[in-house]
Amino acid sequence: MTPRIKPISLDDADTRTRELFDRIPEPMRTLNVFRTFAHHPDLMRPWLAFGGYLLRASTLEPRLRELVVLRVGWQCRSPYEWGQHVIIGRKSGVLDSELQRVTLGPDAEGWSAAEAGALRATDELIDRHTLSDATWAVLTSHFTTKQILDLLFLVGQYQLVASALNALRIERDDGLAADEVPFPTPVE
Repeated sequence: MTPRIKPISLDDADTRTRELFDRIPEPMRTLNVFRTFAHHPDLMRPWLAFGGYLLRASTLEPRLRELVVLRVGWQCRSPYEWGQHVIIGRKSGVLDSELQRVTLGPDAEGWSAAEAGALRATDELIDRHTLSDATWAVLTSHFTTKQILDLLFLVGQYQLVASALNALRIERDDGLAADEVPFPTPVE
């Protein structure tokens, strides 16, 4: 697929946009997602702050956070989001065997009750835009109020990003081969 908006070149970025890129860790600055969103610095600035909180300061443990983000990427059929978070997930302790299990969802064998609850909440938020009472009960038995809020906003943030990635047809730049791990079928 051809990107609908060409990523900007860092060399061609204006001063204001370069200042935004200074907030992004060095190896990530060249990613197509950032170079595409940089076309709108006024939008990118608050998005980086919000996304940065969810990715680095959230009350959720990193491994669980990545399982949820991977499930969002899979459910939203976003190869870009999935691929990037396979890499981040591996660094956060997600095993390759769990990547396959994420594609199967919360009912797959092997998840802890908390993990299954978080994955079920992810699916319900994507499919129904709310949570069932049963899922709410599971979440409140395993997570603090802050963790539940972080989970809800994590799903919403990455569903938003997956929609933008898909609509803009941002090309993958994660270095993963599609035969290395399962990949969702992109939305066309």
